[in-house]
Amino acid sequence: MLDKIDKKLLRLLQNDSSLSLNSLAESVNLTSTPCWKRLKRLEDDGYIRGRVTLLDGEKLGLGLTVIVMIKTQHHNSEWYEQFVSFVSQLPEVLMFYRMAGEYDYLMQVEVSDMKSYDFFYKKLVNGVHGLIDVTSSFAMEKIKYTTVLPIPD
Repeated sequence: MLDKIDKKLLRLLQNDSSLSLNSLAESVNLTSTPCWKRLKRLEDDGYIRGRVTLLDGEKLGLGLTVIVMIKTQHHNSEWYEQFVSFVSQLPEVLMFYRMAGEYDYLMQVEVSDMKSYDFFYKKLVNGVHGLIDVTSSFAMEKIKYTTVLPIPD
């Protein structure tokens, strides 16, 4: 169970994972050793899955965000494992979900331009058999993007 200090540490780290242990400890009114023990427990318990640096995709030439929705005719476990394995290896796929509703799968793809997306699309449909509908929507403007989860009080 998370207490107020744990939640505050998680909020602080979500906004800046480069904060030093001393800075974190000071922010939650602890000394460094108890703060470190809390962070270690939060990692061991899976609340903290990793620490990353967020990059600007547009500055890296990845200016096209595509939401890809997929319908398939296969729903057996063997096909699913092969599909998940194949898609998980595609570096252009940032998010990948199995869905309930009209579409079976949804993914967010980041590429440089339409030609790059066409290459990705061909790789996807030629690499996976049994896809009956691959629908792509292209983002015109990124209005909100965050990785910060809303931690309940």
